[in-house]
Amino acid sequence: MEEKITELLEFFKALSDANRLKIVGLLAQGEYTVEQMAEMLNLRPSTVSHHLTRLSKAGLVSARSESYYNVYQLETSVLESMSQRLLAQETFPAVTAEVDMDAYDRKVINTFCEPDGRIRQFPAQQKKFEAILRYVIQAFEPGVRYSEKQLNEILKNYSDDTATLRRGFIEYKMMQRQGGGGEYWLTEMM
Repeated sequence: MEEKITELLEFFKALSDANRLKIVGLLAQGEYTVEQMAEMLNLRPSTVSHHLTRLSKAGLVSARSESYYNVYQLETSVLESMSQRLLAQETFPAVTAEVDMDAYDRKVINTFCEPDGRIRQFPAQQKKFEAILRYVIQAFEPGVRYSEKQLNEILKNYSDDTATLRRGFIEYKMMQRQGGGGEYWLTEMM
């Protein structure tokens, strides 16, 4: 995973400068020497060379000798494959593998719940209320249908205000219910 993070950082660093993006844009249109690009971009040749080195290190540009000059070209296939691979939907969640995803919920629970797990008070903020609901919903089994009475018995372990919790479960689609005081059950996502 550390490799993937390093590769992502190199890719974004290579493209994180306005002049490097302009160089990539120029090279997307054709091949140029350092001197040509320096003149077009109103930069010193040494500055353009520095940026080209950074882009070359990332594999995005290459050069070939032509008489006294190096002619640079954009490696479009590398750019496309790196973009597809590094920016794939599954890459970014994998980068968070070492992040404590439950830290926020734990903080909210510690703030709004007693040490015995009962809710001291319901938070006014929606995100914090959702964290409390995620905490309480863990008391229910997937695939089990609960009558309103059974649901309330379990919810009383957390709060006497069972109606707020029930409504929250339905509103945030954590549970579904059969109309008219019927059964409650966890949604498929839970």
